[in-house]
Amino acid sequence: MNDRAAQRVAIVGLGYVGLPIALRSVEAGYTVLAVEVDQGRFTMLVDGHSYVEDISDRELADASATGRFHVVSSIAAVEYFDIALIAVPTPLREGVPDLTYVIEAATELGKLLREGGCVVLESTTYPGTTEDVVVPVLEAESGMSRDRFLAGFSPERIDPGNKTWTLATTPKIVSGIDQPSLDRIATFYASIVDTVIRSSSPKVAELAKLLENTYRHVNIALVNELAIFAAQLGIDIWEVVDVAASKPFGFHKFTPGPGVGGHCLPIDPSYLSWQVRRQLGHPFRFVELANDINEHMPDYVVSRIQRSLNKLHKSVNGARILVLGLAYKKNSGDARESPAVRVAELLAELGADLRAADPLVSTSTAVAGTRVLATVEELAAADLVVVLTDHDMFDWPAVVANSKAIFDTRNRLRAEHVERI
Repeated sequence: MNDRAAQRVAIVGLGYVGLPIALRSVEAGYTVLAVEVDQGRFTMLVDGHSYVEDISDRELADASATGRFHVVSSIAAVEYFDIALIAVPTPLREGVPDLTYVIEAATELGKLLREGGCVVLESTTYPGTTEDVVVPVLEAESGMSRDRFLAGFSPERIDPGNKTWTLATTPKIVSGIDQPSLDRIATFYASIVDTVIRSSSPKVAELAKLLENTYRHVNIALVNELAIFAAQLGIDIWEVVDVAASKPFGFHKFTPGPGVGGHCLPIDPSYLSWQVRRQLGHPFRFVELANDINEHMPDYVVSRIQRSLNKLHKSVNGARILVLGLAYKKNSGDARESPAVRVAELLAELGADLRAADPLVSTSTAVAGTRVLATVEELAAADLVVVLTDHDMFDWPAVVANSKAIFDTRNRLRAEHVERI
């Protein structure tokens, strides 16, 4: 057995972050104990089926064939570990960060923690969580002071569906509560990714993660609001963005859309805003303004749809509307916090005869309207086709050729009967 195979890596939470890390760790030669407490997901993995689009059933089978990939349904079943990664959800509950899953994971891992063992938090959270929340829980449950075990934070940077910047090729930020922790964590991640970026403390790494997503969130809000004003001024916002992007320095291209979604942008900046307000007593005005703009983009999209239908002498109530795409981003099946889902809800509330097509989003995902395929018949029957997520697998020439009228929020289509955001 090689040295890595002798090391037991426990990964708690097998979602879009945990499962890719687990398989990459197996590929690197480690013995992996992968913990998934959701019974449905656990059963799928045991049966060899992946629910994460970036992971195929074949990859699961290859990992299992090594004899070093073990899926378990509880942390207690891990028994012991050399290094453990926490990759569980950190949702917002009424605007307040909910660390329930993180604390539960740290509590159970603390019971198994041995001297010299290492625990790394991957879940996105506010600065101070690793040192002020996770480490005290590990101390209490293990009965050891923090100088007898290793711990740190390494923010996930996985972009579902991105074939260029993968887990392995995206630089990985690492941090530790002390130098031995940093060295241990950096060594582990250097074995599964190409580039490791050391930060001086968990708080720096935690804030860096929030900065990355706040930067995107604020700039998307900027171009979204500009899109609203550009439409009122009779200016093509897409041409504006393209022309501005010709500048080779000092400008980064962001494009408008129906809002923001996924597991990061609608949530992470609010973690930062909450922490600043709680600890410093000040509002983070950029984040709060960006939240307001991006959260109301679905409402703006619906208002534009209403105007498009008015031009056809129709109202939303009773109109047959086909929405294309329900995921929050193209070529992904992830509908978490998707603005497309919100647009569908608003249209249904207004009485639309709503049909929704998305070949990537699971049919078990709760969505307003009737799920259909984007067939020629469905396209032709719709009073209006609305492009909300521009998956490459849609037959776009057929969409243009068979639709009476199209409202496109993604700048995918050009034709006389296409209106863009």
